[in-house]
Order: sequence, then structure tokens, then C-alpha cells
Amino acid sequence: MVVHEAEILDELRRLRAGVPQLTGALAASVDGLVLAADTPGVEPEGVAALTAAALGVAVRLADATGQGDLRELLVRGVYGYVATYAAGESAVLTLLAQDRVNVGRLHLEGRRTGARIGELVDAAAKENATKKRAPAPARKPGPAKSPAAEGVPLPKLPPLPPRPAHNTRANTES
Repeated sequence: MVVHEAEILDELRRLRAGVPQLTGALAASVDGLVLAADTPGVEPEGVAALTAAALGVAVRLADATGQGDLRELLVRGVYGYVATYAAGESAVLTLLAQDRVNVGRLHLEGRRTGARIGELVDAAAKENATKKRAPAPARKPGPAKSPAAEGVPLPKLPPLPPRPAHNTRANTES
């Protein structure tokens, strides 16, 4: 997927200028590939990989508890915060912040920037999909290939509905 790294990096820098307590920001794909990073002193590839792992657990936790699709993840350490926000269909924004950051402002600005980055990434994905669907030259008859083998992305399935809450006390008393 061709993503305009310079545009995403501009968003990250604008965010860091607007929230001075941020010590780093990176955009990554949900599978842990760095799209753009402004993380002085921190290895962005490692943070992106750890973010992908944490997202996997957080998505399962949100689903198992009936909270719906994951929107954000916040970790507080002794020295500050790591906040991750959904950025469109296939990306995330991860922010590193000092302990003295205003968490409300962090959320407000992180959500806004995540939405803008999501628009950039989703537009790039749509553009790439359109390029891949261009008419192919005629080819000789041969064994049929699946659309995935031809490089055409398969349609995304809708998310599963949340599981109904189970009242275990009612189930055991009957």
C-alpha cells in the first residue's frame, strides 16, 4: 500500500507542536508496519510491533466484554502514557506522552489526528485498489486463479455482532 508518508509525518509534527508534553508519535498499520514516525530516542519499529500485539489483546478484550469495536488503548506508566487510537480501517496512531500531560487533551487531539491519518491511509488504500482493478491485458486460457492470487483484495466481511451477555446465575438456578 502506497501511503503518503510526508503527509502523515506532517500530521504527527503538527500534533506534537500542539501538545508539548508528547515525546513521540507514530502511525502504523494494524499489523505493525511503520507508516511514519516522529519518536526521538525510541525505536519506531519496536513500538509499532508492540502496538500490534497490544491491539490484538485489546480487540479480544473489547469483544469478550461486549464493548464493541476498539477505538483506543491507554497505558499509564510511572513516567508517562502510551496512547493508541484507531486511524481508519487499517492503521493506528500511537502517542508517547509525559506523565504531566492533560489526558483529556491527549485524547481530544489524538482522536482528531487519528481520524485525519485514517482518511489519508484509507484514501491511499482505495487508490491502490483502483489501480489493481485496471483492465488486465487479454491472456491465454489456462487454469483459473482466485482473485486473491491475482492481487485483487477480497472484500472485507462485516464485523460480528456483539455476543449477548450471559447471566450465569439465572442459568444455574433454573
